[in-house]
Amino acid sequence: MALRIAVLAALAAAVAAGHAQAETRRDSYVQQARDVAVRQPGPHDGAGTTTAYPFFEDAEGFDIVFRQRAMHPGSSIGEHRNDKDEIYYVLSGRGELLLDGRRREVGPGDAILTRNGSTHALRQLGDEDLVIIVVYPKKKPVSPSR
Repeated sequence: MALRIAVLAALAAAVAAGHAQAETRRDSYVQQARDVAVRQPGPHDGAGTTTAYPFFEDAEGFDIVFRQRAMHPGSSIGEHRNDKDEIYYVLSGRGELLLDGRRREVGPGDAILTRNGSTHALRQLGDEDLVIIVVYPKKKPVSPSR
C-alpha cells in the first residue's frame, strides 16, 4: 500500500510540476473523499453505478483533474476516443481494459496511459469494487471570438 501511495504522490507531483505557475500559491488545502463523493452512472455511456471523488474540482488556477472512481460490481466506463492524454492508476479490484482494440485484465499497481486520439473502455470484474485514480489536464475555457 505504501508503494501505491508513493506512486500516486510521484504521479501527482510530476503532473503538477508540468503545470506549475510562476507565482507561489498559498491556498493549499486537504479534501476528504467522504466530502466530495458523488454517485454517478458509468461514464461515457458505461453500465452500472460508480462513485466519483472529484478532488480539487473547484480549486482556483488548478488545471489538472485528479479523480478517484470506485466502479461498483457490474459497472463500466464506456468506450470513447480521448481528446487529451489521460492516466488511470488501479488502486484495488480487477477490471478488463479495452485499449485501441486490445483487451487485457488490469489490477492493483497497473498504470494506464491513454493518449490523445486513443480509444479505451474499462469494465469492473468480480465482487470487489474496481478503484482507480484518473489524472488529466482540464480543458481550457474557450475565449469568445471578437
